[in-house]
Amino acid sequence: MNSKKLFLLILLLIFSVGSAKNPPYVILISFDGFRWDYLNRNITPNIDKMISEGVRALSLKPAFPTKTFPNHISIITGMYTEHHGIIANVFTNPETGKEYRLGDTVSTRESEWYKGEAFWETAQKHGIKTASYFWPGTEITDSSRKPTYRKFYDHFKPYRERIDTVIQWLSLPAGKRPYFISVYFHDTDTYGHDFGPNSPEINNSIMRLDSLVGYLHELLNKINLSDSINVIITSDHGMTEVSPDRVINIESLLTEYNVLIEDHGPVMRITPQKNDIASVYNLLKSTHDHYSVYLKENMPEYYHYSESSLIPPVIVIADLGWSLINDGISENLKSWKYKGDHGYDNNTTDMQGVFIAEGPAFKNNYETGTLLNIDIYPLLCKIYNLPQADNIDGRLERIEYILNEK
Repeated sequence: MNSKKLFLLILLLIFSVGSAKNPPYVILISFDGFRWDYLNRNITPNIDKMISEGVRALSLKPAFPTKTFPNHISIITGMYTEHHGIIANVFTNPETGKEYRLGDTVSTRESEWYKGEAFWETAQKHGIKTASYFWPGTEITDSSRKPTYRKFYDHFKPYRERIDTVIQWLSLPAGKRPYFISVYFHDTDTYGHDFGPNSPEINNSIMRLDSLVGYLHELLNKINLSDSINVIITSDHGMTEVSPDRVINIESLLTEYNVLIEDHGPVMRITPQKNDIASVYNLLKSTHDHYSVYLKENMPEYYHYSESSLIPPVIVIADLGWSLINDGISENLKSWKYKGDHGYDNNTTDMQGVFIAEGPAFKNNYETGTLLNIDIYPLLCKIYNLPQADNIDGRLERIEYILNEK
């Protein structure tokens, strides 16, 4: 090894040790389905206090499609869905026939699906311990890619127990303590689906999550870390009202063709026989009402949804508030239960989420415009002074101005 390479290696080792010795603390919280304007209902006093002492973005723009797993992975990797590999909550690899499915404890734990480097991986490469309470992607079986500490998903785990565990992690001896923690709460997504984004039930859900923010800060005060912790609240997407009166049965339009239809609701992905791709596209294009249809190679660049081999040849996107259905759903419309949904065009305001941040790393009482969720990963790297993973889509220059310059 020549002297120049040896010198660079020594610098890298010094940098790594220095990063791990006294790293900052960050708690990254996801409130699933917490729409950007839920903060404007005057029912979130604890979050409002955070805003007055930290940063609030007008909204947080998700990646397309505006679904739960794709966007949690976009947040934690800084990559669009076409690059990190989780293109939907449920999808099939056309080359292997294997299916990835939210809720399936086999497929969601297989590392082959996850093409991006999660921030907990980046941190641990530099000696920083991490922890996660339910964040998608943390249940991965590859021990080299999982957080130091993690909890496997339990939908009914009481919320305060989750906060209690975060505090227990932070109370560990310095050598065992995680300095980056991600934690997930499903409440506003569940009540948004079941009752809609303008219901009394969703307001109760918003207040319930706000009370958790107060509880977290109360416990941080008790362990004397309140002045040292950076707390970031995000959401993966928003929510809009839907109805069985606003549906389009796509399968009924394609009875002449042998097609594989994946997903329903805001987005459908369709794989026709190779010789039928153009015909299926043209048929849907000529008969469309309340939806848009694209060939994969002609998807508008602003969706960032064409480069993955997992994306089928034809993509159908419903207009906001409309739902794409198949024959099975059409036959059971009387049992339709959803009042709200997400997954639509990520440029629409109803699909936007929230971003609030407070702590020593952030400016005080600072409001900004819309941020991109893919920029959170490089922001975390900046806070910890860590090098970013290669090939991310996030850009630090779009978000670093919210950091405290002192």
